[in-house]
Amino acid sequence: MRYSKEQKLDIGRQIYNHELTRAEAMEKYGCKGTFLDTSIRAYKESIGVPTSTTINGKKSKCSNITELSSKEADIDAYMAMSKEELIDELIKAKANELRAKKGYEVKGVGVNKEFISLNNKNMK
Repeated sequence: MRYSKEQKLDIGRQIYNHELTRAEAMEKYGCKGTFLDTSIRAYKESIGVPTSTTINGKKSKCSNITELSSKEADIDAYMAMSKEELIDELIKAKANELRAKKGYEVKGVGVNKEFISLNNKNMK
């Protein structure tokens, strides 16, 4: 089913503001997780929260806190996040920082998780 831009933003807003869980939204709207991801991203962009950044010339998804610390911090983006989101983003940023020190990054989630070496050397 196709949703209008307003409907997509509303679905993203409901999930972003924790009015609905992802599972509830998938059941209620009969959509997939990828649609929810794009809806949340569209909502975040509409309110001015950054959603991606460029690392080594490649565009990649990363945590909002990491993005904001690498750029000039925008206080409005921090204010738009809930306490739980801020805590989650700080944990993700710290994990990414530690991984970068060890020379790798992680892409994907769960079974699709992939470890990528940053320095082209063998890792154990």
